[in-house]
Parts: sequence; structure tokens; C-alpha cells
Amino acid sequence: MLTSKDKKTLRSIAQTRKALFQIGKDGVTLNMIKTISDSLEVHELVKVSLLKTCPLSVQEAALDIAGGTRSEVVQTIGRTVIFYRRSKENKLGL
Repeated sequence: MLTSKDKKTLRSIAQTRKALFQIGKDGVTLNMIKTISDSLEVHELVKVSLLKTCPLSVQEAALDIAGGTRSEVVQTIGRTVIFYRRSKENKLGL
């Protein structure tokens, strides 16, 4: 569970990063969840943007991805969601 201080730190780190994934008309698939999970293990902090063609709402997609990857939603800004999951190496130090 992230504290508000942790979320603030993660938001400041994520501000300079670009979205690594875009979710489009296919929505959230198992392959997408696997790919995001692998990326979370490497980067710990991942930004995902939803295109206008995505059939899911931002909240639905965020819950689906967070549940499938066992990560936490740090922030939702418009159609962009930031996810965090601590890796084995704990690169960000939280």
C-alpha cells in the first residue's frame, strides 16, 4: 500500500516519462496485461494511455490492469494512468 508521500514522489518521477503503452480498440487483453507486468518488473513505474477508440472507461481499464498485474494505480490524469509495482531489485527505493 502506497502512502500519500510515496504517491507524490512517484507522480513527480512519472511526470517526465512518456506513456509506454497505448490501449486501443481491442481494450485490455491478456497479452497486454502480460506485457505491462513484464515492464513493471523492469521499470517499476509505467504510464499507460487509453486512445479514444478504447471501449472501456479509464477507471475500468485501470482496475483491470491493476488487478491483472498486481500493481497499484498511482494517478489517473485524463486518459493516462500511472501504475507502480515494486520489483525484486526495488530500483526506485520505495
